[in-house]
Amino acid sequence: MSALAALGAVPARADGRARRLAMVASKGTLDGAYPALILAATAVSLGWEVGIFFTFYGLDIIHRKKHRKLKVPSLGNPAMPVPLPSLVGVLPGMTAVATWMMKRWMKRSRMLDVGQFLDIAREGGVRLFACSTTMGVMGVRAEDLVEGVDIAGATAFLDFAADADVSLFV
Repeated sequence: MSALAALGAVPARADGRARRLAMVASKGTLDGAYPALILAATAVSLGWEVGIFFTFYGLDIIHRKKHRKLKVPSLGNPAMPVPLPSLVGVLPGMTAVATWMMKRWMKRSRMLDVGQFLDIAREGGVRLFACSTTMGVMGVRAEDLVEGVDIAGATAFLDFAADADVSLFV
């Protein structure tokens, strides 16, 4: 029995084609970037085809400069580990504190940063789709994006997603 089979992983469909994961990433926050990138890296490591459609603020995840500065919003985030009333989130500096805390947890856990996950995704063949319509709305130019991103409309992503085994909105 293979190691993947022992884990319960099924690397291919019954017809032999690779499984496919299609995700939409619409939140440009640090805690919004990690789920999509971790799932993509995991799926690629299992031999899956993966595509992520970055739209609206999710474009920040694939932005050359902004992906290094993603933040964790403290306001309206009831899952924050320190049980504070939501009102505390409006205090100046709370977003910086929440971001610092998450970055510290990730570092302690030896978790890769967003840039490293993007590198793994690109090296593994993950298709990174930047929503062309949203790029116009948000004022994002092609040269603002990291290398390896396909600028595509919703039609192109839907064509990719139509054959997906798993579709997620993260």
